[in-house]
Amino acid sequence: MAGLARRTLARRLESVADFSDPSAGLEQYLTPAELAAHLCHLAGLQDDLERRVVDLGTGTGMLAIAASLAGAERVAGIDVDPDALALARRNERTAGDDGVRGRAIEWLRGDVTRHPFSTTDATVLSNPPFGAQRGNRHADRDFLETAREIASVSYTIHNEGSQEFVESFAADGGGDVTHAFRAEFPIAKRFEFHTEARETLEAEVFRIEWE
Repeated sequence: MAGLARRTLARRLESVADFSDPSAGLEQYLTPAELAAHLCHLAGLQDDLERRVVDLGTGTGMLAIAASLAGAERVAGIDVDPDALALARRNERTAGDDGVRGRAIEWLRGDVTRHPFSTTDATVLSNPPFGAQRGNRHADRDFLETAREIASVSYTIHNEGSQEFVESFAADGGGDVTHAFRAEFPIAKRFEFHTEARETLEAEVFRIEWE
């Protein structure tokens, strides 16, 4: 099914609500609407939305909703936080509206590292923790390991300077990074350790084809 054009998609995604009480430990940040639209537009051009789409660590539901609005017929979002899933469901009703009606997203509570998926041919979309918080170092590795298990292709967002690690991880797992690009990741001040009212991080996005 044809989805929304990229610019229209980005505008629709601007209505996705942010966390009201985000968890620093889970690194809960709102994926920027423009970035989500760009990522799902690329996935559509690559025909990656034709298969089942799984959003690992869905949070607000931004990437799952974006994929559905971009034309994906089968979309699931998984998160360990029940409050995040409740927010994602509300965002589906708000941002999805008539765009998602008739092909509801499947929202699942679960740990990405102990997932319930049996597929090996999914398209994974994910904005994993950047590993900025104590105890979260290399958290994005766990998400990549799950992507390798269940996906034929994945799109993941990482902190600046991750390219060498991602390319090495993919190669070790028989995968190949086919696309890599930088993206701005603006975040508002949400936690005490934030020193600026608004900060823009430099992120890196990778498309990996898995063996």
